[in-house]
Amino acid sequence: QVQLVESGGGSVQDGGSLRLSCTASGYTSLRNCMAWFRQAPGKKREEVAGIDTGGSKTDYADSVKGRFTISQDNTKNTMYLQMNSLKPEDTAMYYCAAGPRLLRAGTWQCRFTVDAYNYWGQGTQVTVSS
Repeated sequence: QVQLVESGGGSVQDGGSLRLSCTASGYTSLRNCMAWFRQAPGKKREEVAGIDTGGSKTDYADSVKGRFTISQDNTKNTMYLQMNSLKPEDTAMYYCAAGPRLLRAGTWQCRFTVDAYNYWGQGTQVTVSS
């Protein structure tokens, strides 16, 4: 079983930057599919960014493209989310997630949707003020 622990959240001003980290334990390497999700009060959990740790294929929500960057360090079993040019609308609880590749169109691929992930971290709060 995989355990995920996030860190790096905090409070910043509009335009600031934060770097979130997600460290996996229970296995010697990251799961095939890793992703960041966020959830604001009263809203559904939404995808922010995802990565196929084997092929480094990434996926980003339109709202964060050009501002956020997802990356991995397999030697440390850690995934990162570099967040630049933060906006108040980025305020949310951010969650790290891990899951397997799923069969799609005859190929085993990562699906960057909430239902595709079976391991979740505890969340780390990100607050961006004006």
